[in-house]
Amino acid sequence: MQNFVSKHSKKILWIIIIISVILRVGVAVYMGSDVIQLPGISDQLTYHTLANRMLDGFPFSFDRPWWPATQANEPTAHWSYLYTYFLSFLYLIFNRDVLAARIFQVILAGILQPLFLYLLAKNFTNKSIALIAAAWVAVYAYVIYYTAALMTESLFLTFLIALFYFASEVKKQPTQWKNYIFLGLFSAMTVLLRQVFLLFLPFLFLWVLWANGRLMFRRTVLGLLISGLLILSGILPFTLYNYQRFQKFSLLNTNAGFAFYLANHPIYGTNFEGILSPETGNYLELLPKDIIDLDEVSLDQALLRRGFQFILDDPGRYVLLSLSRIPVLFEFWPSAESSLISNLTRLSSFALALPFMLVGIFFSLKELNRKTFFQSEVFLLLLFGLVYTGIHILSWSLIRYRLPIDILFLIFAATALFKLLVRWGLLKEEQT
Repeated sequence: MQNFVSKHSKKILWIIIIISVILRVGVAVYMGSDVIQLPGISDQLTYHTLANRMLDGFPFSFDRPWWPATQANEPTAHWSYLYTYFLSFLYLIFNRDVLAARIFQVILAGILQPLFLYLLAKNFTNKSIALIAAAWVAVYAYVIYYTAALMTESLFLTFLIALFYFASEVKKQPTQWKNYIFLGLFSAMTVLLRQVFLLFLPFLFLWVLWANGRLMFRRTVLGLLISGLLILSGILPFTLYNYQRFQKFSLLNTNAGFAFYLANHPIYGTNFEGILSPETGNYLELLPKDIIDLDEVSLDQALLRRGFQFILDDPGRYVLLSLSRIPVLFEFWPSAESSLISNLTRLSSFALALPFMLVGIFFSLKELNRKTFFQSEVFLLLLFGLVYTGIHILSWSLIRYRLPIDILFLIFAATALFKLLVRWGLLKEEQT
């Protein structure tokens, strides 16, 4: 069995990719041409509207009041510029056919997600584990669901895996400039899809510096400078665009203030709700009336300041509120508030993978040399999981915000499953 896997690894990977594409296309066809509110993916209504408005000659605005506080025909920078352009391009070439856009998107993700996860895992594990990881992401229900939605998750998760792969390649081949270029390009696209990833970039760059060691320090610094310039060149046009539209500085998107203010509002007390229930309150009504008429950039900045003021006013409540976000982020059990399909998706993806992830982390740590631990990809993935979890525990938690951790930690889940198959005699241990 082991020789078969090693000898036919490319064929197996292609079979996995084909399965990945078929499953995603199936979900895309099920969602169809209607862009409606479905659990966890209501943002697709916004991107669908923005893309159509762009093709109609009204870029980045709405024809009526829109979430969170955008007035009709007023400029908005709340949503991802890159994904809006991407969806507009698909609508342009497919004559605004929603289903065709979905299918193109899922084919792209269906190919690249298992491919890049395989390449990343193979860099620091073995071919068998890499193939298991690729197969797992190919059938991971949560990822399939969000891949078919017309929102940022599909590209964000794909580019995220890619940039971690190229970070690993920089460590493996620190003299290859192309790896720094790809690291910069994929990092830029990831940030343009979800600006919160900016908070992890310093940790990523520091890991690359540490992993390459003293002997390669100068070359690594120069390479990371190239990566950083590519990231900056991706963000700067939108910073200038924001200034031209609002006459104020806004680095990229105007959503950090809204999210931080609403996530820490006293209305929650010490018990956070991922989606505010009608009984608890209305998001729009929670916005302060004295600043609601400010332009979007000014409002976002004012809300960020008030969000921090909530913390200063009652730090104890903030600690308890943040702790209450942990089960929201890591929910894996069935919920009475969720539909049957949502519960089945949760059980068949994260609930199934979680014990394998935890066991896989144990085995990965056990096999590492203590002296090289901080230079390992295992440490990088764990660092990302810790930082990204911390960001959302301290601000806003939703199950879909955990997906970047899920998709990378499938490598740990694959490690545990590989060990189990070795124990059963179906596979043999390989040198990593």
